[in-house]
Amino acid sequence: MSDAETKSPPAAKKQALGTLDINQIMARIPHRYPFLLIDKVIDIVDGESGVGIKNVTINEPFFQGHFPQRPVMPGVLIIEAMAQTAGVLVVNSMKDPEANKIVYFMTIDDARFRRPVMPGDRLEIHVKKQRNRGPVWRFSGKAKVDGVTVAEATYSAMIVEESAAKSAD
Repeated sequence: MSDAETKSPPAAKKQALGTLDINQIMARIPHRYPFLLIDKVIDIVDGESGVGIKNVTINEPFFQGHFPQRPVMPGVLIIEAMAQTAGVLVVNSMKDPEANKIVYFMTIDDARFRRPVMPGDRLEIHVKKQRNRGPVWRFSGKAKVDGVTVAEATYSAMIVEESAAKSAD
């Protein structure tokens, strides 16, 4: 037998699906301005990982009070941007990605903030699925500016039908 005949075939690799623009993001999660914190999602590997993009500008409403003399994006909003990126990935991996789903935070663990994010920065939010069981998903996230990690966290969320969320109110 030749080497070619005895080697096992390479494992199937999940393919990147490309990008989702702002309109596709808004079709998948209910967030809207001023609380929609991602502009685009790139490098999507269905149900596994992706990179959210946030172009941080001085026009963000939170900069009026955080802090007027030295504007800094609040760390909790960076974590929220991680969650929104993960939410888009989860909903996008479902059979009907535009089917009115809502994603609720359950936990935030090991959050670390490494350096400030300021106007003019392009925030790249790298998220990766750790696991999921039923409607509960757990992700790790790293936010980067110019390739440098500025924040990181692990977090979990539950995805529910919008109609079920309304009946729980």
